Order: sequence, then structure tokens, then C-alpha cells
Amino acid sequence: MIIPIGCDHAGFQLKQELIKHLTNKGYEIKDFGCYSEDSIDYPDFGHPVAEMVEQNKGMLGIVICGSGNGINMTVNKHQGIRSALCWETEIAKLAREHNDANIISLPARFVSIESAIEMVDMFLTTDFEGGRHQRRVDKIPFC
Repeated sequence: MIIPIGCDHAGFQLKQELIKHLTNKGYEIKDFGCYSEDSIDYPDFGHPVAEMVEQNKGMLGIVICGSGNGINMTVNKHQGIRSALCWETEIAKLAREHNDANIISLPARFVSIESAIEMVDMFLTTDFEGGRHQRRVDKIPFC
């Protein structure tokens, strides 16, 4: 499974740790940056993740910024994206089970590396439940 990942400068160190962890677990990573802690604009690194997930049904992605909010708002502008801002493992699990989220957004300044790894592992291994949740997910797109 290929996992696209993108972040801003505040998420750079967490992104590096996640890449190391996921690579060790056998995932292939498509790193859209950023590539340092130099100040950048998160949309430049969120949009490519969203585009790759949109173009590949069933693909899951990861985005990271300081609060998780800005990059989450960015990727959710894409019609085929359901990105969930997560700060606890249970939220990551429910985002997949109930909302069929296809991108997890992490707040690098508010979660530990260990917690982020737990959330990402849960997100990547949890299936959408469908059923009554499918009806709700089908109502999300506006256009």
C-alpha cells in the first residue's frame, strides 16, 4: 500500500518519524514534503496528498501541520476527500469506521510521536463499517 504524506514546517519532525515507522512496517511512502523546518505554506503540501488520494480509490493519506486544522481544511476542499482531524486513537478509529475518512490530519504541536504512531496505525488498519454510516457519508458531497 502506498501512503501519501504531506506536512508544513511544524509537522516536519513528526512526518519524519511516521515515515520511518511506516517504512519499517512495509508501507511504501510518497512524501510530498515539506522537507525541512523552514517556514512554508501548508496548502502547497496538502493539495498533492489530496489529489493522489482522490485519484486512487481506497487509498489513505496523512497530512500534518501545527494544529492540524489548516492542512485539514485545505484537503477537505477536494470533492473526494473526507479528512479527519485526530488527536486520540479512538477518534482515528471512528473516523474510519463511521465516516470512511480517507485522510488523517494530525496536530503536530499537540500530540506525541507515540500517540501519532498509534493513531496512524489505527487509521490504516480500520475498515469502514458501511451500513447506516454509508447513508450519511453519501450525503456529505454538496455538488
